[in-house]
Amino acid sequence: MPDSTGIASIPSPFPVDVTLEKLKATIAGKGLQLFAHIDHRAGALAAGLDMQPAHVLIFGHAKAGTPPMVASPLLALDLPLIQRHSLPADLAKNISGVEPLVKAALGVT
Repeated sequence: MPDSTGIASIPSPFPVDVTLEKLKATIAGKGLQLFAHIDHRAGALAAGLDMQPAHVLIFGHAKAGTPPMVASPLLALDLPLIQRHSLPADLAKNISGVEPLVKAALGVT
């Protein structure tokens, strides 16, 4: 369940690499597009630094995501965090499936 900022933290019972593969497979299996995979740790290592694994997967579907971004263009900066953008409920439902998708990929409830 998202906190007051709209961020949902879902612990994975799997190692990071397995979690990433499960998420990617579920994203593809749902017909969503993986736009980008950002590996912050790889960037840190390339700069001679180290940090814990930190990955960002940017994914979605243009048919669902475009109408909310047309209604509130800055929404694209932090999808699916919709509360602070005062997005109408009928558009918010277009992008409401992220948390269930992640839970399904990880087999958690």
